[in-house]
Amino acid sequence: MKRSVSLCIVPFAIALLLLLPLNAGAQEQPRDSEVLGRAIDYFQGGKYREALTLFQQLESRYRLNPRFTAYMGVCYYYEWDYERAVELIDSVLPRLEAFSPHERALYYYVSAESHFALQQYEEALPKFEQHLLLCHDNEKGDSFYRLGFCHLFLHDIDSAYESFKSAQSYYTQFGGNSTSARNAQIQQMIRGLEDKIVRRRTQLDN
Repeated sequence: MKRSVSLCIVPFAIALLLLLPLNAGAQEQPRDSEVLGRAIDYFQGGKYREALTLFQQLESRYRLNPRFTAYMGVCYYYEWDYERAVELIDSVLPRLEAFSPHERALYYYVSAESHFALQQYEEALPKFEQHLLLCHDNEKGDSFYRLGFCHLFLHDIDSAYESFKSAQSYYTQFGGNSTSARNAQIQQMIRGLEDKIVRRRTQLDN
């Protein structure tokens, strides 16, 4: 299940200064400040389609700053447009270092999940790993869970095993997305990987 967004937004008056006109001589129209305010409100309220529509209007008249570009990427993610999501978020991730760890964790997670959905597992791996460095402990289970499948699809069964074990540990300790179905799946994956590791070691010993 996709996460809802909860971010600390810059003060609105400052946010207005972060819209960069495409035309250096252009003057901000009074309605553009209202559009920006509504877009941020929609984004914070989880109305991503409505927010995206307004951000797209602003994008046609301004060069959006990195944060608003990331907002658009998150909106595309929630609209299932993963290609556009990674295109926008990955383009600005290096320019978001000044923001809070928890906000950056969201962007890394959205990028990682989008790459994963596109079956781009090598690209997803470092994004999930970066998310683990920035997120809260009760959010780590989800990334370890995805990392397990990334490693599995890339035929690294040892790393897959360790990732699923870590996911199990974090879900047990901190809860999170620890549904009974997911826990059962993790246990099944761990047992299957243990069998593969044992068979490989047996073959090597022989």
